[in-house]
Amino acid sequence: MKILVTGATSGLGRNAVEALLLAGHEVHATGRNPLAGEELTALGARFTALDLVGADIAACRALMEGCDAVWHCAANTCHWGDYQSFYDINVLATENLLQAAGQLGVGRFIYLSSAAIYMDYRHRYNVQENFRAKRFVNHYAASKYAAEEAIRRLIPHFPATRCVILRPCALFGPWNQGILPQMLDELRRGKGILSLPEGGVARLEFTYSLNVVEAMQLATSQPEMASGSLFNVTNQEAQSLAVMLECLLGQQLGIQYYLRATPYRLAYSRAGLHELGSLLRRQRPGTTRHHIAAAAYDLTLSAQQAREGLGYRPRYSLKEGVEQTAQWLVARGFVTPR
Repeated sequence: MKILVTGATSGLGRNAVEALLLAGHEVHATGRNPLAGEELTALGARFTALDLVGADIAACRALMEGCDAVWHCAANTCHWGDYQSFYDINVLATENLLQAAGQLGVGRFIYLSSAAIYMDYRHRYNVQENFRAKRFVNHYAASKYAAEEAIRRLIPHFPATRCVILRPCALFGPWNQGILPQMLDELRRGKGILSLPEGGVARLEFTYSLNVVEAMQLATSQPEMASGSLFNVTNQEAQSLAVMLECLLGQQLGIQYYLRATPYRLAYSRAGLHELGSLLRRQRPGTTRHHIAAAAYDLTLSAQQAREGLGYRPRYSLKEGVEQTAQWLVARGFVTPR
């Protein structure tokens, strides 16, 4: 099988390319980092350096000529910035890619959305796929949902291309720049002291990246998958940020640190000031109000639809995912174990 993977030079896309190559598939990878592209080429992928922002339908068609499926992992995943920067890559690029896939009759189009669309500054439990926040917490969440809506509008025009939408939550693992690397950065800035709202006791659905790759493989291979199918994808074992950090930092890496509990309202206000200062300086803030809220509010997702409609069960447990993440951080020189 030949698969186009977008966003292939980092994060989930990078994991997807490596896993597909190991499984013996032919991969056309695209992303913005040519140096990472050289590494993927050395592994056996065909690589095209391309910024999907501004790429028209013809350019997208050229990417997926001869492909059996598209795994669309590219996105602006920041939780801060102007809406246009999110809209261009998360919505317009998705529309162009799907139209190109539909015109070519590509069999499957797998879109990686986000559980951020559920976030509404309230504790939520066993959230099902038909729920959405009445008001999105930021431009990232709004644009990911807008991309889903664009896919749903286009589906009737391309019956030969089956679209599947996956919503992972709190991704972590090799190559991912998610919540755990952010905590490592904050720990360095705090010189061994890590401040978390209310001590980081809120429970989240952390998701190991290779489990999402497994879900993408299932979404591609299931013969009776209806176009427009939508699934939550997590490790299906909710855990608090504080416990996840202790597993990674304390148990796996042997790093000594002090966890300080900060009142939520104080942490949230400080994050707002960080965002304002970053807006004036035109640079990304070290933390955002979304990061604070994500550590303070419980968010657990229903696994029923993924189990019954996708046949998905996490291949790697949280413990295994944390162990492999720690090994990767050490091997790449990002962390020195103690």
